[in-house]
Formats: sequence, C-alpha cells, structure tokens
Amino acid sequence: MSLRESRIIDGEIKVYDKVKVAIDRLKAFEPPEGYWLAFSGGKDSIVIKELANMSGVKYDAHYSLTTVDPPELVRFIFDQHKDVIVEKPKKTMWQLIVDHCTPPTRLVRYCCSELKEANGRGRVTMTGVRWSESSYRKNNRNLVDIGMGRKDKNGIVYNDENDESRRMVEQCYRTQLTLVNPIIDWTDDDVWQFIRENKISYCKLYDEGFDRLGCIGCPLSKNAETELNRWSTYRQAYLTAFEKMIARRKEKGLTTMASWKTPQDVMDWWLQKNKQEKQFEGQIEMEE
Repeated sequence: MSLRESRIIDGEIKVYDKVKVAIDRLKAFEPPEGYWLAFSGGKDSIVIKELANMSGVKYDAHYSLTTVDPPELVRFIFDQHKDVIVEKPKKTMWQLIVDHCTPPTRLVRYCCSELKEANGRGRVTMTGVRWSESSYRKNNRNLVDIGMGRKDKNGIVYNDENDESRRMVEQCYRTQLTLVNPIIDWTDDDVWQFIRENKISYCKLYDEGFDRLGCIGCPLSKNAETELNRWSTYRQAYLTAFEKMIARRKEKGLTTMASWKTPQDVMDWWLQKNKQEKQFEGQIEMEE
C-alpha cells in the first residue's frame, strides 16, 4: 500500500491518489469562513496542515495547550509553526484533578472535554483522525459518510478515538462540532511517506522511538509510565495534584479508596487502572 495505488474504479483499473483525494475532500467541504484546523504538532496534524496549504482552502490553525504536553513538542510548535494560534486553557491539568477529586481515566476523561473539545465550537473543524488498517477501512471508501461516532452504553457519542466508527465527515452532538477528517483512510506508512516526500519538519521525539505524541501520562497512552519517568517534573506535578486532591476529598467528606493514603498510592492505582480499563470493546488508541 502507498499514497498512490491501483484500484478497480467503475470497472477499470485506475490509480487512486490519496493526496489528491484528501485535497478534493477539503475543497468539497470548505466552509465560507474557512476551517478551524485542530493542530497538535503530531505527525497527523502536520500532514493535514500541509494538505490544507496545498489545497488552497481557507483555514486558521489552533493548538490547544493542555499544560501536560511534552516540552519538545511545545517547542517544535512554537519554533516551526508560528502561524498557529495557541488556545490557553482556563485551568491546568493539576487544577482539574483537584476540582474533579479524581485523576482522569479512560472512562472519566474530563481533561479532553475541558482542555481540548471546548475549542472550535460553531466552526467546521479539520482533524487528522485516521482509521486503523481493518476490514472496515478496506471495504468502506466512500468520500462522504456522515455519522455520529461510537456510543457507549449510556448513549454518549465519542468522537475523539482513531477507530473504525469514524467517518470522513461527522456531526458530533456531544462536542457540538462538525468534523472533517481528510486523511481518515491513511495508514501510518502513508503519513510518513507524505512527510518524507514533502520534506516536512516533525517533532524529534518520533526519532527517539515515540509513536504517539500527546499528554504526558494520558490514560489512552500505552506508555504512560515511561513518559512519567522521562519527564519526572510532570510526575512530581501529578503527585502534588494528587496530594491536594486527597485533601479536597476529605474536605468534601467524600469516601476515599482504602489504598489512597499517599499521593504515590494514587499514582500506582492510576497507572494500573489505566492499563486494565477499556472504554469499549475494540477500542483503538489515539495516535498523533
């Protein structure tokens, strides 16, 4: 598989150019006011930003500062993408942990809704969300398939996963966003081929073995503990927040888990819980 592959289209073998298709998608759904481009600095978002430039569509790129992104990633964005607008959160991750009286988990992800999803409402948002390699992806190649994303048992729609339920154009009722995902059918190899062919600068963390760049300690990360060990200042910040969280729970008279006697107890519980807990069957991790 590559960015240009032969396919049977209308009964004939033709070259399917993924770059051209992605550009056509962006042009087809360009809103009069332009796209809100959700930019994270990861490999997928630098690709959609380059595609937006190539297509000539109007857009403004926004980076939602989470306060827990890797320092190398933040420096890369500030140095290489000076045109990106930085959206600063009303509260830091550490404040949110204390306010919610619990660490974020795969099922309780207040961090996403408060640090990222509040931005861009009312705008058509361009994202770098992609499907995984799957039978669903191989058998569903329509330009447009409007859907609402996957629902959990409570009927909540989740539009922040890279999984098979994602559509090229989506209306998410939970976040009140219209999402356009132009590279939803691209593979990791496609992304890196595009980056190499177009000589696009990327964050150096990928060269150090990281396959995803996101919030340090994120419940969706397979390597949360490794990340916290590398960026020990953030580990300490989490521990400080956990200490304040325990005190807040006592103030409110909330029942605290028996194992939560110290901040380290919370850290151990948190890391273990995130390894065991799944949001829904078949969940695929967020990658950037």
